[in-house]
Amino acid sequence: MKGYVLDYINENEYKKLERALKKYNMLAYKKLTFDYYHSLKEGKFLGEKISTNKKDKTETYELKLPTDKMFAKMYGEIKVRYIVYKENQVVMLDTINPNDILIEGHRSELTTYKGIMISKNNASKDMFKIDLLNMLQGDK
Repeated sequence: MKGYVLDYINENEYKKLERALKKYNMLAYKKLTFDYYHSLKEGKFLGEKISTNKKDKTETYELKLPTDKMFAKMYGEIKVRYIVYKENQVVMLDTINPNDILIEGHRSELTTYKGIMISKNNASKDMFKIDLLNMLQGDK
């Protein structure tokens, strides 16, 4: 068998996050789908190694995806977490963060405010945060 096999820890949840990413951040989705998955299959582990489990012989990585600066300030960087089983040549895709806003975006259509998606549960808080960040940057 050549290369690594991509698998999922929880395929249903991961696919929901992936579809929400496709809907709300197409650039990150395209980079993930067409560049990063291909590299992982070839055994090129991208991103930052965050832990090693010597007992299970695994390595856990976090890969930052390209995103808008304002989105990153609001919700954090978009990161894919995956676990590499080198002995079995398997890459287990774990999660995409920030998963709370992506899951909410998957469940129902999110609205945007000044180009940034906002949570329905915390709409006023998110709008205030966007206005505050814009004010700090000198934008109107």
